Amino acid sequence: MSDVFLNVLPIFVLILTGWLIVRLGYLKPAVGEALGDFVFRVAVPVLLFRTIAEADFKEGSPWPLWVAYFSGVAVTWTIGHLAATLGFGRDARMGVLAGVSSAFANTVFIGLPLVSRLVGEDGIVALSILLSVHLPVMMIAGTVMMERAERQTTGAPGQGIWKLMGGVARNLVRNPLVIGLAFGALFHLLGQPLGGPVKIVVDQLAGVAAPAALVSIGMALDKYGLAGNTGLAAVTSTLKLLVLPGAVFAACHLLGLNDSWTAALVLTSSVPTGVNAWLIANHFNVGHALASSTITLTTALGVVSVSVWAYLLM
Repeated sequence: MSDVFLNVLPIFVLILTGWLIVRLGYLKPAVGEALGDFVFRVAVPVLLFRTIAEADFKEGSPWPLWVAYFSGVAVTWTIGHLAATLGFGRDARMGVLAGVSSAFANTVFIGLPLVSRLVGEDGIVALSILLSVHLPVMMIAGTVMMERAERQTTGAPGQGIWKLMGGVARNLVRNPLVIGLAFGALFHLLGQPLGGPVKIVVDQLAGVAAPAALVSIGMALDKYGLAGNTGLAAVTSTLKLLVLPGAVFAACHLLGLNDSWTAALVLTSSVPTGVNAWLIANHFNVGHALASSTITLTTALGVVSVSVWAYLLM
């Protein structure tokens, strides 16, 4: 267990480092935002491009992988929604946000570095396959369900499903992660190898993705904190750190995924809640405190829970 903990600990130490850099005033929060933009728009897309371009998809169909992960998401999201609406008496909008906060893992900024460190290249391939659909599925589901909950709660007229889907589609087409995956798939299909100076530049940019991502998420944490709704946030945090990876683990075994892909999916699902929960709360102007508190709690407690999951998997 100590060896596993020592492998997981540096990931959270880098997050803590980023938080301290801002908290102690050594660098301004704007620097963290700029670093986060670089990671999201350049470093991680290049990493995904390289991974898909050079991948050996010997496992065949991606469907078992997608079904395993999103089965766990569906179970956890439903429990989070019911906990908020039935257990805490909140309205449907808070139910949706509780589901998002419980089931939306920080796959890019924490999941990628974790899987890279503990599982290796096979794990990165599995995670890249997941990322090819993760953001579209989660954002479409969250947006559609929140729009429906908004109409149910306030009686306000909806945007219409086609207008809503059009807006989501436009955002996805411009998303750097989607672009990186698409270009990687194109190079893979063409059988175009990476070499020479291009290979060196791609490798160097991809190499900074993991540490820069972790420091940037730590620098961003200072603006969240425990903002309220701590009772419900404790529930969503428990769902995120324990129930989601447990459900994904069970689904992986039922579907017969190999050890590397299982480890990659479970470790990814075990990481703290992603900032997308905050983005959805901000877009619909509801549940900021719940999203903020869940992000903070899962990040603070994640070093222990992720270590436990890594110990069980490795």
